[in-house]
Amino acid sequence: MSAQSTDRLVNQVTPALFGRYPTPAALAEADPPELERMIHSTGFFRQKAKSLLGMARTVMTEFDGQIPRTMEEMIRLPGVARKTANVVLGSAYRIASGIVVDTHVRRVAARLGLTRETDPVKIEIDLMEATPKEQWIDVGHRIIWHGRRICHAQKPACSTCPIAPLCPSAEI
Repeated sequence: MSAQSTDRLVNQVTPALFGRYPTPAALAEADPPELERMIHSTGFFRQKAKSLLGMARTVMTEFDGQIPRTMEEMIRLPGVARKTANVVLGSAYRIASGIVVDTHVRRVAARLGLTRETDPVKIEIDLMEATPKEQWIDVGHRIIWHGRRICHAQKPACSTCPIAPLCPSAEI
C-alpha cells in the first residue's frame, strides 16, 4: 500500500485493516467496496484493493494460505515487486534475498556514490555487490533511516551528518 503514499499514512490505515482482515483467508473474502473505503486515504485505492485481494487469493490458492518465503514466489503475488518482497522476507522472516530500494535508498545511495543507476533493480544489484549478504537486511533499514532523519531530499543535514566526511555529495 505504500505506493504513492507516505509511511505515516499507511501506518494509520493498517491497524484497522489487519483488525478487520487478520489472515490471508479473511482478506481473500473481503468485500471490494469495503476494502476500498478502508484504504481510500492512501490513494490509488481501487488498484491497491485489487492487488490486496489478488495477493490474498493467490496466497490461499497457490501457497496453502502461507506467505511465501522466496523472492521468486513473492513476486508472483499481485501488487508485490522486489521492494515489498525484500521488506517482507527481511523483516518478517530475516531472509536476505536482496536490499530494499525505496525513495530514500535511491537518493542516499546516489549521494554516497554507491550507484549511478536510477532503476531500483540496478541500484539493488549495486548495493548487493557492495555489501556482505549478512548485512543486506539491515543496510536497507539503515539507509532508509538515514534518508528520513538526516539526508533529506530537499535539504540534507550535512553539517550534522556523521558520514559527511566520507560522502562525495556532502555540502559542508
